[in-house]
Amino acid sequence: MKLFSPVLNLSKRQKLVIATIFLTLCLLVSEIFSGVNHIFIGFILSIFTTIAIYVILRKDVKGSFFYPLFVLPFFYTLSVSIFYLLIPPRLLSIIVLTLFYAFGLYSLFLTQNIFAVSSVKTINLLRSARIVSFVITVLVHFLMVNIIFSLRLPVYVTPILIGLLGGLLNIQSLWVYVLEKAQLKELATYSLVIGLLLTQLSFVLAIWPIDASIYAIFLTGIFYTYSGLSHAWFEKRLFKGVLWEYIWVGFLSVFILLAFAKWGI
Repeated sequence: MKLFSPVLNLSKRQKLVIATIFLTLCLLVSEIFSGVNHIFIGFILSIFTTIAIYVILRKDVKGSFFYPLFVLPFFYTLSVSIFYLLIPPRLLSIIVLTLFYAFGLYSLFLTQNIFAVSSVKTINLLRSARIVSFVITVLVHFLMVNIIFSLRLPVYVTPILIGLLGGLLNIQSLWVYVLEKAQLKELATYSLVIGLLLTQLSFVLAIWPIDASIYAIFLTGIFYTYSGLSHAWFEKRLFKGVLWEYIWVGFLSVFILLAFAKWGI
């Protein structure tokens, strides 16, 4: 125990910084060495991310329903680490992706810390943390959908994965507005519906002649619309102006899909 006492005596913020640096270095090493199975490494780093945030925040979440805290950190690390396969293997690309990952991971760790503390007491930074969390959620959805579509999986597998992804990301995104188990059934219902809708859209897009990036932009726009409307409903601010804001995002997503389709080419 004396050997680990310096680490145990660190503040929570210092532990978050150390965890961010460690995971970033692991990602950097995996990117530098060619021939590495990045999908396997991505899952391993995602598990390490989940373990790290649990160990650091376990005292804050003790006795509370905290499981949704793990969803976004897991998928953030997984999406960024595997997305490396879709970008040019240049030194500049590696540096940019690594710095992006480090900044996003530390920001995500801070927001999860705020949610963990807010489950016990109210703090002023909660609203800002929700905004940051939602932005990262939308980003992760875009990266993961891009990855799933680029893998060219069987037509019956891709929609299921996208539906599961959308449902899991949405349930954690809604949970940050309640931070308790009481409304879990309602959250699960909303997320199940959104997951099923995304699954149906994915089946339709299986025959659509588009690139992976356009596919990801469209589905992420639809996810943003569905999830944003759910947030507004839980916050009791689903007014006409807010409703049209998300509807226009949905229209824009459809327009991009139609504009970049390659029928007859």
